[in-house]
Amino acid sequence: MPAPSAKRTKFSLDRAERRIICYKYVCSDAANRADFNGKRMRRRIIFMSSKQSPWNLPNILSLSRVFLAPVILVFLTLRTQFGSIEGANVGDIIAGIVFIIASLTDAADGYIARKRNLVTNMGKFIDPIADKILVIAVLTSLVELHRFPAWMVVVIVSREFIVSGLRMVAASEGVVIAASKGGKLKTVTQIIGIIMLLFGIPFAMAVMWVAVLLTILSGVEYVIKSADLL
Repeated sequence: MPAPSAKRTKFSLDRAERRIICYKYVCSDAANRADFNGKRMRRRIIFMSSKQSPWNLPNILSLSRVFLAPVILVFLTLRTQFGSIEGANVGDIIAGIVFIIASLTDAADGYIARKRNLVTNMGKFIDPIADKILVIAVLTSLVELHRFPAWMVVVIVSREFIVSGLRMVAASEGVVIAASKGGKLKTVTQIIGIIMLLFGIPFAMAVMWVAVLLTILSGVEYVIKSADLL
């Protein structure tokens, strides 16, 4: 029969082993929970970082064109109040400078958005709308000043409505209609022609005739590409 002291020693060792096993289990469980919480936190951080803020620099630049359009209208409408410098109207000059700045933001916002990975749904929405507001606002003002024919504005505006409608139909089908080379060339030609009109540069109307022709051709191109969706 074992001595009482031996029994107590064995009991103490068994209890110590159980404590060690229990301690290992608790530590392991705590480590697993910490690892789980860490992974969940990392997923949350990744999710939060993947959501781009709509108020980034490219979108602010796009939105600035919407606010610059009325500024141009004011200087064109009140052009007779600003006098002239060497035969050139000051209001026209200021309107032309503001239009150039607005046009540069159109080039800058897309470049910055792609370069810094700041492309957002708001940017995709506001950028083309800001372009249309700027161009149509200036052209309608020039019509009022009898410096641009109204029928050309009707052609340009009609084309924009048609293309925007086609893009909406395509988007509902999960199809993205990218800007064509003809459409981009049309935009550049329109901007150059408008700048020439504002500064009174010769052959401005010749450039706008080319812009209107490109407007029609690029519009037809979009319709042909979207024929399967109609």
